[in-house]
Amino acid sequence: MEWGNSTTVTEFILLGLGQTPDVQLILLPLFLLFYAIVLPGNVLIIVTIRSDPQLDSPMYFFLANLAFLDICYCFITPPKMLADLSSKNKAISYGGCMSQLFFLHFLGAGEAFLLMAMAYDRYVAICRPLHYSVLVNKRICCLLVAGAWTGGFIHGIILFALIIQLPYCGPNVVDNFFCDVQQVVTLACMDTHKVKLLIFFNNGVVILMAFILLVISYTILLIRLWIHSPKGRSKAASTCISHIIVVFIMSCPAIYLYTLPLQTIPMEKMVAFFHTVIFPLMNPMIYTLRNKKIKNSMRNLVKRHLLFVGESK
Repeated sequence: MEWGNSTTVTEFILLGLGQTPDVQLILLPLFLLFYAIVLPGNVLIIVTIRSDPQLDSPMYFFLANLAFLDICYCFITPPKMLADLSSKNKAISYGGCMSQLFFLHFLGAGEAFLLMAMAYDRYVAICRPLHYSVLVNKRICCLLVAGAWTGGFIHGIILFALIIQLPYCGPNVVDNFFCDVQQVVTLACMDTHKVKLLIFFNNGVVILMAFILLVISYTILLIRLWIHSPKGRSKAASTCISHIIVVFIMSCPAIYLYTLPLQTIPMEKMVAFFHTVIFPLMNPMIYTLRNKKIKNSMRNLVKRHLLFVGESK
C-alpha cells in the first residue's frame, strides 16, 4: 500500500485478541471447539423441529429461525479469526471489512427483531389464548420473520452507507479482531463527529429501546402468570425465563458496545468477543436445556438415526 494524499486504503490490519504466539495457541482450539458445538447444535435444533410434528407450533417455528440466524451469525467473524490465529498475515481487504461490518449488524439486528416477534407470540399465548390460532397463524408468523429480516437489513444498510462513504487514507490498523463501526469510523480522514452521532441514533438507541421493550413485555407476562394463571405458571414461566436470559445475553454486551460510540470503552475486545463468538453458542444451550419437548425429540431423532444406521449395516 502506498502512502500519500491521493492514495486510499485498500486493506485493514486486524490486531486481534492477542499478539503473542502463546495466546494464539490457546485461542485457536477454543474457537475450533466453538465451531464443533454451535454449528451441530443449531443444525440439530432445526432438523429436530422440522422432523417432529409435535413441534409444529409458532414458538418452535421462531426457534428454528433463531437457530438459522445463529448459524449465519457464526460465519461472519469466527472464520477470519481462525485464519488470523493460524497465520501472521492479519490483513482484511477493504471490501471484506465493509462486508463484515454490514452482515454483523444485519444479522444482529435481525435477531433482536426476531426476539421481539417471539415476545409477541408468548404474549398472545398467555394473555389471549382463545385468539391464539387467529393472531399467531402461519401467515402472521412468516410475516413476522420476514419483518425481522427486513428490519435487520435496513439497520445494517444504514450503518454500511454511513461508513462506506467516508474517505480512508491511513492509518489502517483496526484494534480489534473484526471490523466494527467504532474502530473503522475513527480511521476516516475527516471529522466524523456527525457520523458518530448518526451511528449512535441508529445503533445505540435502537438496541436500548428494543432491550427495554423486551424486558417490560416479559416482566408483564411473568406478573400476569403469577397472579392469574397458577396452573400453567410453571411451564409458561420457564419459557419466558429462557427468552429473558437470551435477551440479556444478547442485549447487555451490545448496549455496552454501542451506546457510547464517542468514547474508548474498557475491555471492548472481551465484550465484543462474548457478543460475536460466545453468544451464538448460548441459544441452543439455553433453549435445549430448558425445553423438555426439544430434548425428548432430539433423543428420539438420534435413536432413530442410530437404529437406521445399525439396520443398514
